Amino acid sequence: MTSPEQQLLLSSATAWAQADPDPQTAAELEALVDAVLQGDAAAEAELRDRFSGPLLFGTAGLRAALGAGPNRMNRVVVRRAAAGVAAHALDLASAGDGDGGAYVPRAVIGFDARHNSRVFAEETAAIFAAAGLETFLMPSELPTPVLAYAVRALECEVGIMVTASHNPPQDNGYKVYLGGRAVAEEARGVQIVAPHDAGIAAHIAAVGSVDSVPLAVDGWTILPESIEMDYVTAVAALADPAFTARDLNIVLTPMHGVGGRTARSVLHTAGFENVTMVERQAEPDPDFPTVSFPNPEEPGALDLALETAQEADADLVIANDPDADRVALAAKDPATGAWRMLRGDEVGTLLGAHLAARATAGGSTGGAVFANSIVSSRLLGRVAAAAGISHVQTLTGFKWIARVPGLSYGYEEALGYCVAPTTVRDKDGISAGLLLAELAAATKAAGRTLFDLLDDAFLAHGLHTADQLSVRVASLPLLGEMMARLRSKPPQSFAGSPVATAVDLSQGSEHLPPTDGLLYLTGDSTRVIIRPSGTEPKLKCYLEVIEPVASAEGLADAKAAARIRLEAVRADVGAALGL
Repeated sequence: MTSPEQQLLLSSATAWAQADPDPQTAAELEALVDAVLQGDAAAEAELRDRFSGPLLFGTAGLRAALGAGPNRMNRVVVRRAAAGVAAHALDLASAGDGDGGAYVPRAVIGFDARHNSRVFAEETAAIFAAAGLETFLMPSELPTPVLAYAVRALECEVGIMVTASHNPPQDNGYKVYLGGRAVAEEARGVQIVAPHDAGIAAHIAAVGSVDSVPLAVDGWTILPESIEMDYVTAVAALADPAFTARDLNIVLTPMHGVGGRTARSVLHTAGFENVTMVERQAEPDPDFPTVSFPNPEEPGALDLALETAQEADADLVIANDPDADRVALAAKDPATGAWRMLRGDEVGTLLGAHLAARATAGGSTGGAVFANSIVSSRLLGRVAAAAGISHVQTLTGFKWIARVPGLSYGYEEALGYCVAPTTVRDKDGISAGLLLAELAAATKAAGRTLFDLLDDAFLAHGLHTADQLSVRVASLPLLGEMMARLRSKPPQSFAGSPVATAVDLSQGSEHLPPTDGLLYLTGDSTRVIIRPSGTEPKLKCYLEVIEPVASAEGLADAKAAARIRLEAVRADVGAALGL
């Protein structure tokens, strides 16, 4: 006999299944309901999770596992989201309309090769068209940077990218960009931030039943395949004619995602002909069969690429995540003779130094502005200052980095790099990959390595060494408890150096909006930042130490000392967290 609580759950699930336009997810729910009625406790727990509340629309849009129910990604949730985004886009267009109401707002929709991405994109196009937006749909599965490029190139009020980026194969997501007349120039084609997330969420909440959402049968435009080549041409043109070296043996992997063809086209168009694809990862596959987690940062994710590089005697490995908005780099370290992936901060420094050199070679930095997230290394700021370039720190995420006025280069340590904001005002693993190839080829021609360039930066600005500690917890409320404990009993020192400055980032400042996080600086310039993850039940701790380096001969000793300090800092952070 079912309890009243169970009866409410079962009736909600049954009603959802009856209204669900997708036979597969409707059948999923019906099977779960039947299992619950048979006393299956696991099925009941699964059903409760699916109906634990609506999937919240935030600044990252939507992202969750595929499946039936309001707490999953499915056609019902996407239809309601599309209706809410369309209403918000119409509000923005009306606010920015200088034509007495004659202006029709535009939208462009892209999608990757994940399960249901095309379906979600096509239904979004039908809803946008029915709502009165001039709607463009990408012609095929294409990388996120192509969609971000199209938002600006087509002067759209809104862009949608259906992707879960580097999440596991069971997930999908819905990323929203804004542009057009109602948005400031530096924010056009950038992911949403407050108050737009709340505005869209309010419109979604106002949507009635899914049957009430109008769907057009036509009225949208499928963009020509040339949109990809337009992007390729624009990105390939970023290569500097002053850097003519192209003798570089590159191994490229899209990690079963949609970036392979586009990235290879960019490299070839820019003159890099010697590009070997990782064969088993070259074609899009929503199940990501050769990796346990399709994120280049994850242990083992680059194993096939490194094997291919060894076999091909390559100079460089370029790895994009499945939607190609991030890029990882690997090269053979002359100190060990072994291939290794460079850390995100290392790549960020290399790109920053390269772009600074390109700017100063032209005789003027031209008001350039570099930016990186507050949790990324402080080394970029020193590189920028030495070149006479302004530098800005932002909150974590490209929704903040890309909004920096006058931005010419921005990065975050999680493998995200924006090297051409006027083309793509978001992280773009393809354009960044091109400039890294350009830098690697020029360095090889000079008889040096990328690791030599990093050492140059350390000698000039101090050895900056960073690491992370992630603490996964059983539930999100535990994150709040851990942060509260740190606020009530703050750490007094790290690696023997007393904390000189402690900043509660939730209070905000003249330069940064409030965010849940704590920043500590010690007397020897050690920096620790602790914040809850915005997408997972994780507490993320970012550690950085700086060692002075007097000469090239002292660099090895400085690196050894930095590693020892980092381990001590890590141990002290763990103790402060009660681990």
